[in-house]
Amino acid sequence: MTIEAVVLAPVLVLFALAALALGRFEMAREQVVAAARAGAEAASVMPDAASASTAAAAAATPALFGRSHTCSRLQVATGTSDFVPGGVVSVTVSCRVVLADLLVPGLPGGTTVIATERAPIDPYRVVG
Repeated sequence: MTIEAVVLAPVLVLFALAALALGRFEMAREQVVAAARAGAEAASVMPDAASASTAAAAAATPALFGRSHTCSRLQVATGTSDFVPGGVVSVTVSCRVVLADLLVPGLPGGTTVIATERAPIDPYRVVG
């Protein structure tokens, strides 16, 4: 019984740590997608491309900070090349998720999560 416990305990600990790493990654991915969606929606109602980029960053940033995962190197990029009535605006959010504190052998120290969301611009509105 003791030998089985000695052999099985490290395997169970590694399994638990791997589950924590996958959970952290998935939670970060969901939050990055939500931030990109919020940024795209905020950018689509702005009157011009410059204010759309500012609004996208302002809407996406609070969605990621103060959360349970470690998000470093947050980047928000706004695609305004089709910023015309009836066009679309796209927002790409990337975030580095740190996994090094979990100490799982074979797992990278961190990974980058990237999400892009698009929102339509009202075709009956004047864009400046």
